[in-house]
Amino acid sequence: MNAIEITRVGGPEVLEWRRVATPEPGEGQVLVEMTATGVNYIDTYHRRGIYRRDLPFIPGSEGAGIVSAVGSGVRDIEPGDLVASVGLLGAYAERSLVAADDVVRVPAGISAETAAATLLQGMTAHYLAHDTYPITEGETCLIHAGAGGVGRLLIQMVKNLGATVFTTVSTPEKAELASSAGADHVINYEAEDFARAVRKIAGPRPLAAIYDGVGAATFDKGLTLLSPQGTMVLFGQSSGVVPPFDLGRLATEGSIFVTRPTLRTYVANEGELARRAGELFEWIGAGTLDLRIGHRYPVDRAAQAHIDLEARRTTGKVLLMAAGADAAT
Repeated sequence: MNAIEITRVGGPEVLEWRRVATPEPGEGQVLVEMTATGVNYIDTYHRRGIYRRDLPFIPGSEGAGIVSAVGSGVRDIEPGDLVASVGLLGAYAERSLVAADDVVRVPAGISAETAAATLLQGMTAHYLAHDTYPITEGETCLIHAGAGGVGRLLIQMVKNLGATVFTTVSTPEKAELASSAGADHVINYEAEDFARAVRKIAGPRPLAAIYDGVGAATFDKGLTLLSPQGTMVLFGQSSGVVPPFDLGRLATEGSIFVTRPTLRTYVANEGELARRAGELFEWIGAGTLDLRIGHRYPVDRAAQAHIDLEARRTTGKVLLMAAGADAAT
């Protein structure tokens, strides 16, 4: 089969479309013929070596497709089933292995493309809003990168829970996308200082929580906007790693909390995985959650997808499409 294989860490040029051995499912595994693969920021961290992996490797963990084979001990999944997962062992490929326990069956009415675009960013937004800091009616929060895949879904979930949402974006086009998701106040951080803009509208320290997937560029100012006992939820670092800081500052800023969650701990068992995925598919099917697929690339053009993602030229979900699928960007 063909796959994107990384033999050395570095820039997008290390994403090479190569011939590799087709994997065989072992005990408790299934083999999925990929239809669509999700591109996520963590893939760029693996590619650059920020999060180290043994070389060579096939990047990507999120996607959807048709089960082509199952290993011994697999009971509830059969060849021909449409499934999705965030635990694929190399999703930038024509076929990928995954543990059966990490698979979600895609319900009728949901396409493979939609399923591939839903799970990682959708379940991230789900746990952020409902568990890491369970926002409640009447509270005010800030969501950075509101036009991104997680950001736009998170805005919708937080609004459905009755909160007021500030969000940041970098262009007028992205401002429209964030507004269409329901954000109450959209701040173009290229045109104005986001902390000053929040205070101008809502006064000093108005935020119960900040959901920050940007990291170094936004973290420090964000601390100054949190109300006493407010919570900084740092779930990503697209602008760089937040440097170490004196924990005593949490006291001086008002006994605030800082947490660094990851999806894996919030879908640590089949029940949690099925519950979160099931609610997402239900909301999408009912039209109460608007999933936006912003860009599609052929899987062999993964390098261009990474270039555009890191240059902040993308909005919504970025997908890699199998040969023969619609892959117009």
